[in-house]
Amino acid sequence: MFQKILVPIDPNEAEFAGQAVDYAAGLAKQTGAVVRLIGVTPILTGYVTEFLPADYDVVAERDATEKLGVLAATAKAHGATAETVVRLGSVYTEVIEEAKAWGADLIIVSSHRPSMSTYFLGSNAAQIVRHALCSVLVLRG
Repeated sequence: MFQKILVPIDPNEAEFAGQAVDYAAGLAKQTGAVVRLIGVTPILTGYVTEFLPADYDVVAERDATEKLGVLAATAKAHGATAETVVRLGSVYTEVIEEAKAWGADLIIVSSHRPSMSTYFLGSNAAQIVRHALCSVLVLRG
């Protein structure tokens, strides 16, 4: 069955990830899998950076790490082995790269209900489903 379960978490909407973390923890407990929570913070460039503190990237990464740590503690409380990683870049690209590098055999991703903008622009969940080399389970929020 599954041995490495990757769960993408939006650090800005960590409370939205509870369902995915709980599901991953339950599955991991049954199969002996490891759960890895991944948070991705964007790399900001251009004129936007002029309005941000010099240490914005460091603070954003630290904040994401703290939020993922709380969710990992929840998974551990359910009896699962859980770890965290924070990457910088584009969400779906970094999730796909982490899944490849780590050897994930399942990605569990939470997804909002589709809206009109999602149909035109696509969503991170849709990109992950399209490009992942392993199984992907999408949980609707």
